[in-house]
Amino acid sequence: MTRFLIIFSLISVLFFTACETEFIPEPIENAEQIVVEGYLEAGENPAPTYVILTKSLPFFSEINRETFNGIFIRDAEVKVSDGERTVTLTELCVSELEGELLEIASDFLGVDVSTTEVEFCIYVDILNALDPQIGKTYTLDIDVPTGEKLFAATTIPEHVPLDSVYFVPTPGEPVDTLAQLEGIVRDPAGVPNFYRYFTQINEQPVIGGIPSVTDDRLFDGQTFAFPIAKAETRETEFDPAVYGYYLVGDTMTLKWTNVDREHFDFWNTLEFNALNQGPFSSYTRVDFNVEGDGIGIFGGYSVSYYSLVVER
Repeated sequence: MTRFLIIFSLISVLFFTACETEFIPEPIENAEQIVVEGYLEAGENPAPTYVILTKSLPFFSEINRETFNGIFIRDAEVKVSDGERTVTLTELCVSELEGELLEIASDFLGVDVSTTEVEFCIYVDILNALDPQIGKTYTLDIDVPTGEKLFAATTIPEHVPLDSVYFVPTPGEPVDTLAQLEGIVRDPAGVPNFYRYFTQINEQPVIGGIPSVTDDRLFDGQTFAFPIAKAETRETEFDPAVYGYYLVGDTMTLKWTNVDREHFDFWNTLEFNALNQGPFSSYTRVDFNVEGDGIGIFGGYSVSYYSLVVER
């Protein structure tokens, strides 16, 4: 009986192996799409309204300086309106800037554009003629020279500031050189609120956390303290001993914002997709609010800032 089971098993393996057919999927070259990334801010020290227009790239394409320089869409007509006033954004490229404007652009884009060989181009309300306000709805209309038209709308929500921000010892055995940031929020009851945060260390770029957004479904109407991790770039190697903590002596600036539901859905699905990696992860479709001949996000922020020197 044992010999029979062994022989049967070997025959079964040979049979099923012989029936296997190697499957090699054909490469899929998705149609090129226009990608929109645009934001406007109201509140404390708002950034100017801007829109970045690029072309999508195939998933398996090689990314280099030439391809990156070629994705920016030039000479489009980009208009933002609050229903009463319409402002046409001005196209600006890094090669057109010099001196102090280069420094401003570097802070704005989060990269030293004076040394990069990439030709960044954006559409911006350089005179802040629109003057975004909390509670207003804004529309975006884009006409691309090749004939594509895109549309989006967003509302700048009421702002819910933090009640306080302070540093506490790191969890477990405290580390003298590191501190953890905490904040207290008083969430209004009965109204859906959506939050997003960014951090800046000293003069480094302002970057969003990963994840950076949350809604108030679990704490509607409550007042509570919560940790605020230092935002890290995706290139930062994960070290649980220091990741998300702040170095004593640094100056930390927290950018705290409210967004509307569609803006929240975009970042929530994008960050979930980015974090949900691995061979057994499921694909998450990223939500966006751009309509017409393209994809992307046009979102409004209500903003407040908190700056502290990191102390033990």
